[in-house]
Amino acid sequence: MIKSGSTVIIGVDGGGTGCRVAIGTLSDGVLSRSEGGRANAASDAALAVKNIASTVEDAARLAGIPTSALSHATAHIGIAGILGADDSARIASALPYKTITVTDDRPTAVTGALGRHDGYLLSLGTGAFAAASQAGVFTFLGGWGFYVADQGSGAWLGRAGLEQVMLCHDELADHTPLTRKLFEKFGGDPNALVSFSVTAKPGDFATLAPEIIAGAQAADPWGQAIMKKGANHLMRCLARLGFRTGDTLCLTGGIGPHYAGYLPEDFLSGRIQPKGSALDGAFQLASSNATQQPESN
Repeated sequence: MIKSGSTVIIGVDGGGTGCRVAIGTLSDGVLSRSEGGRANAASDAALAVKNIASTVEDAARLAGIPTSALSHATAHIGIAGILGADDSARIASALPYKTITVTDDRPTAVTGALGRHDGYLLSLGTGAFAAASQAGVFTFLGGWGFYVADQGSGAWLGRAGLEQVMLCHDELADHTPLTRKLFEKFGGDPNALVSFSVTAKPGDFATLAPEIIAGAQAADPWGQAIMKKGANHLMRCLARLGFRTGDTLCLTGGIGPHYAGYLPEDFLSGRIQPKGSALDGAFQLASSNATQQPESN
């Protein structure tokens, strides 16, 4: 049970495959974490709000924080699909916490991975973006969403896999063990594959990414080709951001570290492991906001 008057802190990291919540207090730090359903503001804002709220309540129960205390909490919500101030305000107004900052998921990822240090980040999960942090100023490339960007991401890999399967089915490309394995997931039925694609969300496509990564690791020629294509895009992003050999570089997300084998060795000379996750970054940003108001004991 938290002390009376303690400032409750909520950090949220949301994306196409689920949302994660860390809850605690300004004095004690994180007390519990919980995971819930999808939270992408562009794909389904109402579902994102519902899943965030329920996951926060789950985390609060685990931490022994009464639901009534949440209305006095300070929260930083970093979720995919935030396209501007209107989206941020819409999500914030639908949640019951006292002080709420809503951003897309890029600032939380950079803060979690690099802390307050300068460096570069390649973040690839369901979605993808590249970032530079210099003297506390963030510069971002990508992160525009699956339908127009997110090259190299899990969703991008999954969709590319199905596109290649259909080319093979139409005998416009030669099957490889990987494309045959992907096709088998749909019973070798092109209509079943197309039906899936019509309703699939980015997170659904991303569920196929592990197969592609594994295929590339097993020297499947198509699997290696698509991973190299993704890596080439990431190298272009780093060059545009001003990256130089030896600079700090962090690869994060479920997909990011798998690109290490496809990047030049000199790009990795300054590679570091992430200092924390995007969820850690969200909690850290919420804590920073809360310090503007003294905590009573």
